[in-house]
Amino acid sequence: MQKQYRRVTDHERDVIALRLAEGYRQGRIAQELNRHPATISREIRRNGYRNGGYAANRATKKAYRVLASRRQGKYKLEQNDRLRRYVEKKLHLFWSPEQIANELIKEYPLDMSMRVSPETIYRYIYVRPSGELRRLLRLGRLRRRRVGRPKKDEKRGKIPNMTMIDERPEEVESRLVPGHWEGDIIKGKYNRSALGTLVERTTRYTILVPLTSFDAETVRKAFAKELTNLPEDVRRSLTYDQGKEMSEHLKLTLATDMQVYFAHEGSPWERGTNENTNGLIRQFFPKGTDFATVSRKEIKRAQALLNGRPRKTLGFRKPDEVLLEVLR
Repeated sequence: MQKQYRRVTDHERDVIALRLAEGYRQGRIAQELNRHPATISREIRRNGYRNGGYAANRATKKAYRVLASRRQGKYKLEQNDRLRRYVEKKLHLFWSPEQIANELIKEYPLDMSMRVSPETIYRYIYVRPSGELRRLLRLGRLRRRRVGRPKKDEKRGKIPNMTMIDERPEEVESRLVPGHWEGDIIKGKYNRSALGTLVERTTRYTILVPLTSFDAETVRKAFAKELTNLPEDVRRSLTYDQGKEMSEHLKLTLATDMQVYFAHEGSPWERGTNENTNGLIRQFFPKGTDFATVSRKEIKRAQALLNGRPRKTLGFRKPDEVLLEVLR
């Protein structure tokens, strides 16, 4: 029996772009995706660049435009005003289409008219003439690029008395025990301002830390102020990179009773939860933001929005809900 044709999905486009950047041949990509090689070749030819290059975001938008012209604008979201208003409201809160689709099932379990797939939401966003809704998508979706060369390691002075990540207890890696955090700072315009970020590994609960400066003393005091507001049960450890702003880590440990562990240089994946969260934070504060002009109220509003939207990694529960469950 002849197999039913399946369109290339957005996830498959992400994989194609990544594997091409890694030097994979089309046949090997097809094998990984369990697709016919001709399907991969056709996708790259139709939706890639003329020179043979391929970027997933561009390919997705091009494919959706073609699909839109075929369907002549007859979309579920255009026919259901209540559903469309719900979707647009969540998009303006920076929810992803997948988060919206799953939340609809929980909020309207018996109302089948309030159902829409993530792909339908993406199509609705991409084919609209205005780019307003596209700008609300998280950066990872909006600006998917081919993988480039890694940056050279930043030359930094060594921080004294570091306890390296290799000495962390196994419970940190397993994520079974809450209270283990990862931290960082996001630099602002011209590297003259910064925002502190803390994320708990188990619940993904995020704390945004307003900073008046990013010298070691200021960062230590600001982080300690935020962390000591937490119950002791969720204050166990902090993993950080080797940025000089953490030079006063011993004083931070004394103030919070949290052991600070340091990742190896040039190894951002050792703090992967924090790195991913920083990407989400950039939805609210894009590169070039001058944090000196951003009020504490704005920063904490972004924090509330981050913790109040469902996360796929949490089974589409919200970080603030999961944290409350942990504290009960």
